[in-house]
Amino acid sequence: MAQTTPNHTQTVSGWAAHDSSGKISPFIFRRRENGINDVTIKVLYCGICHTDIHYAKNEWGITMYPVVPGHEITGVITKVGSNVKNFRVGDRVGVGFLAASCLECDLCKSSQENYCDNLQPTSNGVFWDGSITYGGFSEMIVADHRFVVHIPENLPMDAVAPLLCAGVTVFTPLKDGNMLQSPGKKLGVVGLGGLGHVAVKLGKAFGLHVTVISSSASKEKEARERLGADHFILSTDISQMQAGRKTLDFILDTVSAQHSLGPILELLQMNGTLSIVGAPEKPMDLPSFPLIFGKRTVKGSIIGGIKETQEMLDLCGKYNVTCDIEVVTPDQINDALDRLARNDVRYRFVVHMAGKSASL
Repeated sequence: MAQTTPNHTQTVSGWAAHDSSGKISPFIFRRRENGINDVTIKVLYCGICHTDIHYAKNEWGITMYPVVPGHEITGVITKVGSNVKNFRVGDRVGVGFLAASCLECDLCKSSQENYCDNLQPTSNGVFWDGSITYGGFSEMIVADHRFVVHIPENLPMDAVAPLLCAGVTVFTPLKDGNMLQSPGKKLGVVGLGGLGHVAVKLGKAFGLHVTVISSSASKEKEARERLGADHFILSTDISQMQAGRKTLDFILDTVSAQHSLGPILELLQMNGTLSIVGAPEKPMDLPSFPLIFGKRTVKGSIIGGIKETQEMLDLCGKYNVTCDIEVVTPDQINDALDRLARNDVRYRFVVHMAGKSASL
């Protein structure tokens, strides 16, 4: 498998992991020339996601070293291919998890590229030309325009970056669950981290009654006062969980640690839906009785298609929804990854790739 092809003639500075230690260090590599369907983007910011840790440390056993992480990219277009009509030089744009798909299957044709069997990620994937994809921890990136989105003018480029992954990950199930045009309906959000805090913000923007469910009592103040949640349930408090039975219409479970779904399902009204967007490494406990006696549904969801991503960004622009972030420079990436692994961030790290320390 080729890391590059003869068309990869652009020398680029970036940051990569070279082995399973996961340590990120400066890396010089090559990107392809801007093709007829491509746009070249000067990377300004790139969010850090848990997936970047998995790739850097080869925790999923699929990493192709050296790996350049990063799939929450915002920047400015510097070059446009001849076939590209919807972007121009100077546009503020974003690139998320998707770098390529087959474009021909029923899923792709119905704007569900995120479920295509031939999906290739922006980092650690294999592009159409056989080259390995390098992500956003770099000074620039070349992307097929069909996998690029516009950033609303009123949103800051740093705080919008995590929306390209975390934002669309929670937006899509809310849309699928008919919660976008259902003001007054009751939404539960399990976990108040990078995904959860965006879910709360979107829920409030859409006029939903939002309840945060967390195992940490310390999260109640920030859930209510910082994010505007209407209610808080401490999941380790049996009395609070009992009081919350059959009160919610839809629940988003964002927790990536192993946990039982039974008590969470009991919070749903009859015909309620629990959507799983967290990804625990071990199977979760799913008892049958809360399903049978409540006619409840459990489903999963992963990111979103490009059309949905643009729709999400446009709505975030309308309601001024962004992520709560901590900006770091490239020389602080390793520390940020270590802190992220300990959940020591409120709520997402974003790397300022164009910062002073970005020069190599």
